[in-house]
Amino acid sequence: MRIWLLAREHRAMMIVLLVLTSSACLLVAGLPRALQASYDEALHRKLTAAPAELADLTVAQEVRAREHDLHERREFAARDRLWREALPAPLRRLVSGGHMSAKTHLTPITGTSGHAYLNLGWLSDANRRVTWVAGRPPGAPSAMRYEGRTIPVFEVGVVEEALKEMDLRLGQTKVIGESDYAAAKIVGVFRARDPGDRYWSHNVDVLRVRSLRPLEKHVTALISDAGLSALSGEGRFLTYRWVLPVNAEAAAASAVTDMRTAVAGFGRAVGLRSNGLVHLQTGLPKLLRDFLAALSTAQTVMYLVLGGLLAVAAGVIVLAVHLLAERLEGTLALVRARGGALRQVVAVPAALTGIAVVPAAAAGYALSFLVPGPVPPIVHAGPPLVVLAAIGYAALRPAFVHRLPLRERRDDLVAARPTARRVTLEVLVVVLALAGAYLLRARGLGEATGQDPFLLVMPVALTVAVALVLLRCYPYPLRLAVRLVARSRAAVPFLGLTRAARARPAGVLPVLILLPALGVSVFAAVVSDDVARTQWLASWQRTGAPIKITSDIEIPQDAIERVRTTPGVREVVLAQTGEVQIGYGGERAQAIAVDVAQWRRILHDAPVGLPALTDGVLVSPALRGRDTLEIGWQSRLKLPVRGVVESVPGFFDEGRFLVVPIGVQLRPAVNTLLIDGNAALSELARLVPSGTVTSQDSELAAIRDDPLTSAVRRSFVVVTAALAAYALIAVVLALLVGAPERARAVSFLRTLGLSDRQARRLTVLEVLPVVLVTAVAGLGLGVLLPYVLGPAVDLSPYAGDLPVDLGG
Repeated sequence: MRIWLLAREHRAMMIVLLVLTSSACLLVAGLPRALQASYDEALHRKLTAAPAELADLTVAQEVRAREHDLHERREFAARDRLWREALPAPLRRLVSGGHMSAKTHLTPITGTSGHAYLNLGWLSDANRRVTWVAGRPPGAPSAMRYEGRTIPVFEVGVVEEALKEMDLRLGQTKVIGESDYAAAKIVGVFRARDPGDRYWSHNVDVLRVRSLRPLEKHVTALISDAGLSALSGEGRFLTYRWVLPVNAEAAAASAVTDMRTAVAGFGRAVGLRSNGLVHLQTGLPKLLRDFLAALSTAQTVMYLVLGGLLAVAAGVIVLAVHLLAERLEGTLALVRARGGALRQVVAVPAALTGIAVVPAAAAGYALSFLVPGPVPPIVHAGPPLVVLAAIGYAALRPAFVHRLPLRERRDDLVAARPTARRVTLEVLVVVLALAGAYLLRARGLGEATGQDPFLLVMPVALTVAVALVLLRCYPYPLRLAVRLVARSRAAVPFLGLTRAARARPAGVLPVLILLPALGVSVFAAVVSDDVARTQWLASWQRTGAPIKITSDIEIPQDAIERVRTTPGVREVVLAQTGEVQIGYGGERAQAIAVDVAQWRRILHDAPVGLPALTDGVLVSPALRGRDTLEIGWQSRLKLPVRGVVESVPGFFDEGRFLVVPIGVQLRPAVNTLLIDGNAALSELARLVPSGTVTSQDSELAAIRDDPLTSAVRRSFVVVTAALAAYALIAVVLALLVGAPERARAVSFLRTLGLSDRQARRLTVLEVLPVVLVTAVAGLGLGVLLPYVLGPAVDLSPYAGDLPVDLGG
């Protein structure tokens, strides 16, 4: 047979196959790339947002004996090369740059009774990081006599802030230490060239004066390379560090598991190479573990949605192949009747299908590389699966239909009866799917990270179960409708419903396509709606008001009045937050004093709030069971307990906390403003310089701006639109599949006086019941899936860390 002649004869169907295949391959290969790019962006953002001391790898050595001292830069550099050689391959690609340091800690200034500490620190790249604003850089150490002994004198430089905070002066010499004394001569004052650089996360003790305890002040002064010669760990607390920064932009979400394993291996290697004297300091494993938990959820949901999209796309293509095969039915039957071999009959539709789908799949696959992002394995696997499904069906169908020559059948006249074995198997599938759904809800979240096979299989099992029930049950209500319309004199309803009730093999494909298409679309819509609703709730939980201003110090009254008169501000509620003493012991609780009635008024339509309170106190569950509560807050207050609240929106959600009316305070020290309105946040920040301004809208935007959240939301939109288009195409192809038989029936009925209008009604009545019943089943499946999967899928990372009640 001339394949190209047949291709030209059926060019319309060939074009349909080409368009369907190319679009399907573009979707199944392009969407994973876009998702993987979003996963990588989320990882980059998480590592960048974390403090550098957590995200980076720091090799630390506590020096306690003189034999472990390092006195020259080259000794530090040799150790640095040793640690870098020990880096496993997954980490070696991420680490770039770095620095070394030697610092003492808890080094008191002699004579300050432990209230002032001046530590000594050496940074390998200090010259590039600081600018000297007074004096000069430190030089080589010298010596001096103190209490009858010779002690080293280190030339040091201190940050500007330390001069005022610790009462230091340029040129001043301070004796430091408790037993092994030394002296620090301040010869220079510096400031950081870029205070916002992540580098200073490792060296905040150099850049800032810190208070580790009340009344204590700590700062680390810089010494020179020459100062290392006199710096020893004997007699003081000395730590050497080699910082290996992790380049967040080089990290890939697909390699997170390998990175976690590599960090653990690097920690062991460091210990082995130093006989246990050196250890690895990093928070990278926890950061990766938290990210992997969120990533696992996103991948699970996306696998379900993309798997449904792939199945529906392949089903629509198979339906188009079925239509092409029906157009070739007469030709293939003639070839078979004239002695053609079965392999010839199989090769013709398979070759025609291959001519259309193979170039189309290659084009869709190539176009997917226009989508930016890494290339996960599914990008390569999706298009071949689509091609195999199309060509495989094109070959198998004629092999089954034409296995015997001249075998004529009329499936539209006799309903096929399933065998007992087939019925038993279908019942078993349905029972197993229901049992699995129950077990999945009972089990809830799995403990293991990564993909949960049970969770991935259950939606497929439920879809198959619903399809089997639908295929077996939908003819019965139609047959009942046939009996009802048979009593009337109109022939069209009887004929249309009778044809719809007949079980035909070609009628199965539209059902198998429409059902998962509608089910996945509704599932995506329900999940997206539940996540959006929870995000909105989380934004209110974080702020507790349309706009909130919080300050560590009391907000001046004149600033409050300026806020009241700011354009866009409708109402301002004053509040005071702080820690209070419960009773007279050591029990403490967080508290907020506020006019609850005013607060409730500005919340009006918000999904959060508090019960009414005019006197007394509202307490957390941890303080439940007390009739009265005596607290110490500016003065002693004894208040009756008026209720228990699980959380205070915008402030407390766990631990011990309470809410009191602001009127019980003799003079409230207002440090919080709850604002109703839409004023500009930048203007409010200018009016209250000491305050932090947040709003419900900004919190909601921050939650939705997360890369993983955005990826899930965008994918839902794309997949839902694609599935809607495929569902429409499936309905159109279903009409075309039955068109020849419908045309023969209409031609017979024309001789009996059937009009054009009645012919159209006949077509509608034949197709519409199956579509409607499948649509109802698909909607039910889409609503059922979130209910079944909800307890086993944690979507809180995409909803402001609030649990998402899927299908609730």
